[in-house]
Amino acid sequence: MGIYSALLAAALVVGAPWWLARMATSGRYRAGLAGRLGKVPSGLTGAAAGRKAIWLHAVSVGEVMAATELIRELRRQLPEWVIAISTTTETGQRLARERLGGQSPVFYMPLDFAVLVRRYLRALHPELVILMESELWPNLIDACASQGIPVAVVNGRVSDRSLPRYLRLSRLWRPILGQVSLFLAQSQENGSRFVRIGAAEGSVKVTGNLKYDVRAPETTEMTARLREMLPESAKIVVAGSTLEGEEKMLLEEWPKVLEDEPEAALILAPRRPERFNAVAELVETAGFDLLRASELVPGQRPRRNEGVILLDTIGDLASVYSLGRVAFVGGSLVPMGGHNPLEPARFGVPVVMGRSAENFREIVDAMRSAEAILIVEPSGLRKAISELLKEEDRARQMGEQGRKVFTAEAGATARTVECLLGLLRNRS
Repeated sequence: MGIYSALLAAALVVGAPWWLARMATSGRYRAGLAGRLGKVPSGLTGAAAGRKAIWLHAVSVGEVMAATELIRELRRQLPEWVIAISTTTETGQRLARERLGGQSPVFYMPLDFAVLVRRYLRALHPELVILMESELWPNLIDACASQGIPVAVVNGRVSDRSLPRYLRLSRLWRPILGQVSLFLAQSQENGSRFVRIGAAEGSVKVTGNLKYDVRAPETTEMTARLREMLPESAKIVVAGSTLEGEEKMLLEEWPKVLEDEPEAALILAPRRPERFNAVAELVETAGFDLLRASELVPGQRPRRNEGVILLDTIGDLASVYSLGRVAFVGGSLVPMGGHNPLEPARFGVPVVMGRSAENFREIVDAMRSAEAILIVEPSGLRKAISELLKEEDRARQMGEQGRKVFTAEAGATARTVECLLGLLRNRS
């Protein structure tokens, strides 16, 4: 751990000018800075006083969403316990407070130095630490092991990009992973990868993907506002979780889509909030009437049919997908591994994605087998969207097949909770 901590400290020192510049110019990373540096929030100790606790770490929005049903089920099974939730990003923090903060203390994950994580362990005295997906923090894991606190990696995955790095350093990772009590993997492939990088085979179980169990509200206030704003005849395309480069592709193709289907309407939802303003500029530079969802007022209508609605809010996209005739799921036309196609599939909305879908390979493969998704090159984006808007029967059939995939694969939450409760029983 000494070498790891020294490298981490060196990286922070070398990167300090960049971090300070980012904080000064954009305001990013300021939120929760004291907590990240080891100052335990005043309410955290009080929230856990006299109660058994679980510490769950979910780095950002996607992990918070995946953890939502798990946390609710743990609360149901352990009503007297407190489940404390840490995040790394500000957007994850905001969503966790909004969705889960009423019953759970929410705080920023401290930097992974032994002296800092031990302060939080002393404040919470957790019976269990849960790390979502691929959050493997060596000093936190080591501190838990030294205090006899079990650690479980839940909804675990090892991405295509991460696997080679883990394998190159497997001799270093093996003792760290050996301190993790339980790996609950999304799929058999991910389970095998954990074993390959150093996890003990007996500690790995396949419980499925928690994202199959996500039940976002069918109608948020924003969804209702958008439904009221748009005419009933509008054929809405929801382009969700888009990354840099994808908005430009969509905006270049959108006039051609409107030629094919004049009633089409575009809701554009960038993945990262810090890009909202840049995407707004892209929309206006491309000559479209921009409507920012955060500024909508009741009864407002686009001034022109080809206006683009920018969904510049947090936590609404999963519900807004329900408005779509077609959904494009981003992070897939650029080589970033894609985002979750189950969010629109849940509502029976046909899905279009690019070829980069490694982060959700099993889900995408299941949807492809069911003919519930179209995988396209950038050059095929206009054709795919236009055809699904025009061919309503085909779109409806694709959407229903996607909904069946979503329903058939449910149950990961129950399997995960059963394993976690077993871990707690073995500890007592």
